[in-house]
Amino acid sequence: MTRDKLFLLRPDFEDPAYPGRRFYCWHCALMEGVLASLPALAQRLDVERIAWPRPRLPVIAVVGEENQSLPLLVLADGETSQHQTGLFQGKAFISDKDKILAALSERHGFPDPHP
Repeated sequence: MTRDKLFLLRPDFEDPAYPGRRFYCWHCALMEGVLASLPALAQRLDVERIAWPRPRLPVIAVVGEENQSLPLLVLADGETSQHQTGLFQGKAFISDKDKILAALSERHGFPDPHP
C-alpha cells in the first residue's frame, strides 16, 4: 500500500441482534462528513467502504482477523505515527476515531477538530 487507506462501514446495514432495525456507524459517519467537507484533502488517501457483516475480508487481508473494528486507518507501507494503535506484520494502523482524526490532520493537512 503506497498511500494511507481509511476503511469505513457502508451505512444502512442490519444487525441480526436487532431484528427489523437499520443502522449506520456514527464513527464512520463522522469520518464521511470530514471527507465530504474537505474533498481536496480527502483525495490524499484511499477510502474503502465495506459491508458490516464479519468476516470483513478486505480488512483481514491487511491487518488480520483480530483488527476488524471500523473505522480503521491503515498507514502506507513503512509509515508509523504517534497515533497508531497497532501493528500487523509490519503494517501500522489506527483504530480509534479521535486518533484517526489527529492522524488525518498530522499526515494529510486536515484541520484539527475544534476542542
